[in-house]
Formats: sequence, C-alpha cells, structure tokens
Amino acid sequence: QCLLSGSWRSDTGCRMVISTPEKNGRFSGSYLPVRITGDSKILTSPLEGSQQDVELVPQPVFSFTVHWQLQDQTTVFLGQCYVGTNGEEILHALWLMREAANSPTEDWKATR
Repeated sequence: QCLLSGSWRSDTGCRMVISTPEKNGRFSGSYLPVRITGDSKILTSPLEGSQQDVELVPQPVFSFTVHWQLQDQTTVFLGQCYVGTNGEEILHALWLMREAANSPTEDWKATR
C-alpha cells in the first residue's frame, strides 16, 4: 500500500510535506521549490489535494494544487503513488503551471 502522507523530495530537489489524508481523501501540506541562485523570494507555498481511497486502490491516483507565495501563479499536479520492487514509495506526476494573463490575446502563453 502506498501512503501519500509524509515528506517527499523530487529528482530536481523540490521538497513537499503532505498531511495524513482525511477519510474523504483530502489532504493539505506545503511545497518548497528548488532555490535558484540569487533568488531570495522563493517561499514555502501551501498545497491542497485529494487522493483515491487507499482501502480500495493500493497505489492511489492523486492531485493537488499549489498557490505560489509572492507570485501570480498556480500549479496543478496529477499523478500516482507506487510501491517499488524493494518496497519504497514513489510518486510519478505531471504538472501544469498557470500565471495570470493581462488579456485574452495573451492567454496562449499563460500555461506551461
């Protein structure tokens, strides 16, 4: 069974802490991206999400949203929690980042 709660580190060094999910699968936590040299404005940002019921699915699908502190951006993550061959828990996820656009004509460049 893969448990999403706890502390996680990405391949790129980002850190995330996830609370124990509630019975309905909802969870919260915090996300800290990798600090870029010279960028002193990167802060831990809150995240909110949900996952499938681990009683029904041992390797649950999850999603969460991060609203970045001091930035006009939001990122959504969608992935699955796996148990590897030696018992370690692994998260695989895709993400989309959206920033505010000034007009509909600039909408095309607001999502990465």
